[in-house]
Amino acid sequence: MGSTGEMELIFDSSSANESFARVTVAAFMTRLNPTLEEVSDVKTAVSEAVTNAIIHGYEQEKGKIRIRCKVEEKTLYIEISDDGRGIDDVKKAMEPLFTTKPELDRSGMGFAFMEAFMDEVLVESHPHEGTTVKMKKTIGEGLKPWITQSL
Repeated sequence: MGSTGEMELIFDSSSANESFARVTVAAFMTRLNPTLEEVSDVKTAVSEAVTNAIIHGYEQEKGKIRIRCKVEEKTLYIEISDDGRGIDDVKKAMEPLFTTKPELDRSGMGFAFMEAFMDEVLVESHPHEGTTVKMKKTIGEGLKPWITQSL
């Protein structure tokens, strides 16, 4: 039987808490013995989702962000949710370079980064009710076997 475990974290929607969220999820996933690259990938995806909740979900206003993580076998499941303004058109919001905040120098690459670094990303959102980003990453799947070379 593989390892399992869960954790939940609730924190204020402040930019100061973005690194706290990232490091907490990274610490939680250590039970899977990830590579540094896998940890970096997850930290980047978490950072993007939390930043989206702060900037777009709550538009810099006070609110709560929830992170739920679960490990099953070698797979890490992450849910990051807010009760903010929600997304009117999720499909449009997930297009690379699309941003509703160009005045804040937002690149519009948050969801693209999440999709690039995680195995699966699902976004559920309802206007005026909030957004939940669900991500999944199997640890150890991307490892390549050692290649030996004759001299």
